[in-house]
Amino acid sequence: MKVFDNYELTSFNSYRLKSTCKKALFPESEDDLFEIISNNEKYLLIGNGNNILLSKEYYEDTFIIFNGNFDSIEVSDKIIIAEAGASLEDISNIAMINGLSGLEPFYDIPSSIGGGISMNAGTKEGEIKDIVKKVRYLDLSDMKFKELEKDVIDFQYRNSYFQNHKDKIVTKVWFNLNKGNPVDIYKRMQETKSRRWEKQPRDFPNCGSVFKRPPGKFVGPMIEELGLKGYSIGGAKISEKHAGFIINYNGATGDDILKLIEYVRSNVQKEFGIELEVEQRII
Repeated sequence: MKVFDNYELTSFNSYRLKSTCKKALFPESEDDLFEIISNNEKYLLIGNGNNILLSKEYYEDTFIIFNGNFDSIEVSDKIIIAEAGASLEDISNIAMINGLSGLEPFYDIPSSIGGGISMNAGTKEGEIKDIVKKVRYLDLSDMKFKELEKDVIDFQYRNSYFQNHKDKIVTKVWFNLNKGNPVDIYKRMQETKSRRWEKQPRDFPNCGSVFKRPPGKFVGPMIEELGLKGYSIGGAKISEKHAGFIINYNGATGDDILKLIEYVRSNVQKEFGIELEVEQRII
C-alpha cells in the first residue's frame, strides 16, 4: 500500500481542478482496504476521477484512491473478473484480445470498474448492468466481504444499490460476456469511440454529462434553446460542442463549476419547469 501526505489531486480528477488532500492511500488488496477502513474514521473514496467534482482546494480528509492500483483482471472462459480500480478501457481491450464480446459500448467511457458499477455507466447502446454477473464488496456495517448477484443490485438509470448505500465498497466484479471475433469486436470499439469523440468536447478537461436525462427530454437541447452554449463563469464554460458538458477552459475552480451548474438548473427550472439532477458526484 502506498501512502502520501498533502497529496496533489489535480491529475486524479478529469476536470483537472487544483486540489490537495491531507493524506492519500492507494490500497493494493482487500487486506489493505480492510486495514485502511478500520484505522480511518473519516475518508473519501474515489476511482479514476472521471465523474467527480472537487469543490474544495484543500481537504482535511484522507482519500482512498483506486487509480493505477487494485486493478487486477482475470479471464475465465466467457467471464472477466476485474478489481474495482481497473478501467473500462483496460477490460474492454482484454476482452477483445480474448475474443469476448459485450464490453464494446463501454470501451471509451472513462471510468473505473467500481465507479462504473456504482453509477450503472452506459450509453445509448447499453448499460453496464447488461453484462454484470455478480459484485463483491466490503460491507462497512459489519466489516465483512460479501457478494451480490446482478438481480439484487437494483440497477437503475445512472444509479445502483452501491450508489444508494455508501457503506458498501465495490472491490471486484464478474462480467458475463459472449464469444466473438476479435477483429469485429475491435471494429465496434473504434466505432463507439469515433461516435463519442465526434460529439463530445474531448479537447478540454471535463467529466462527461453533467446532468441526468429527465424523462422525455434531452438536457443538451434545452440548454441550447436557452442560448447558454458557451456561457461561462470564471474558468468554467458550457461546451460549445455539446451543451450537456461543462469544460474547464481557463483554470476553473470547483466553485466556478458549481455556480455554472446552479445557473443552468435555475434557468431550466424557470423555462421548462424541470429540475435537473446532477449526474456527477460533488465532493
